[in-house]
Amino acid sequence: MSDLRYWIGLHLVQGIGPVRFRALIDHFGDVETAWHASAVSLRSAGLNQATVERLLYLRNRLDLQAELDRLKQYGIRALTWDDPGYPKLLREIEQPPPVLYMRGKLLPQDEFAVALVGTRNASTYGKQIAEQLAGGLAENGVTIVSGLALGIDGIAHRAALAVGGRTLAVLACGLDDVYPARHRQLAREIESSGALFSDYAVGVKPEARNFPPRNRIISGLSLGTVVIEAGERSGALITLRFALEQGRDTFAVPGNVHNRTSAGTNDAIQRGEAKLVTKVQDILEELNLAMIVEQREVAEIVPENDSEAALLAHLSREPIHIDALVRQSQLSTSDVSSTLVMMELKGLIRRVDQMSYVLAR
Repeated sequence: MSDLRYWIGLHLVQGIGPVRFRALIDHFGDVETAWHASAVSLRSAGLNQATVERLLYLRNRLDLQAELDRLKQYGIRALTWDDPGYPKLLREIEQPPPVLYMRGKLLPQDEFAVALVGTRNASTYGKQIAEQLAGGLAENGVTIVSGLALGIDGIAHRAALAVGGRTLAVLACGLDDVYPARHRQLAREIESSGALFSDYAVGVKPEARNFPPRNRIISGLSLGTVVIEAGERSGALITLRFALEQGRDTFAVPGNVHNRTSAGTNDAIQRGEAKLVTKVQDILEELNLAMIVEQREVAEIVPENDSEAALLAHLSREPIHIDALVRQSQLSTSDVSSTLVMMELKGLIRRVDQMSYVLAR
């Protein structure tokens, strides 16, 4: 991408997040024009004086080609909103990161992803459940997403790798470094069987303030988020709340009421913020992933068509009867019936009773 260096340059300016990034593109038409704009024009695009000064300062001192070369040196790819390789699920959230750094490879099958997160101080019970759920999901073709942290995160990554599955890790620092250091080997294994992601540039250290924002990427890459063990102030609960805001499914594993690391998960279940899960099948069924192999095969060989588009216009999270779909889409009953079957196999919709359907995502 010819203008990738300007995406990287703007992304390095403190104060230009997704909202201001979008405003600059809308105002100037492209990132190159925004990067070279005058101070007056930048202010008219909505940047405050402090951000304008930071952009001008960086523009006069930054070698954008050197930044690109540095990414290549570390084997890092920068994905932008304009890149067709940008993760589809993440693109759908509100304010996705304009630049996402990646090491490894993202595959189409990674759209069938579930996040597993939890405490760093996992109990024996929590470790067993994390291994069971992550391994079981991976065996069923689900990609496991987590944050590479000690405890539940690391166990989830390893369990997926152990059964030959795919896993994605989201870091709270630049991808030239790995935090925690003891997970460097694990990171290398993930890179070869999945990918490492970060919206932090090369050289950014894992400061405490970086961790909560990165959790929105963990949930954003996933169809649903499962919290296995979490205290009342655990970062895993931040991931859960991001998932709720993003309209993704949320799950929690119940724990010992006397254990502090179960307080957050038990409360989330009690408040209705997360569905209670005890086994892999609970998650597969709720996310309509029980037939994931069939869904992938059909998605690959059957393209979208006018009938699918017509039905999707009338489908939502609220159940709708097949007769209503026939009336509203003005398609024949046989066309609606056959299209619904294919859409269910592709994981687009879910049947809630014998004759009614809802969107699966």
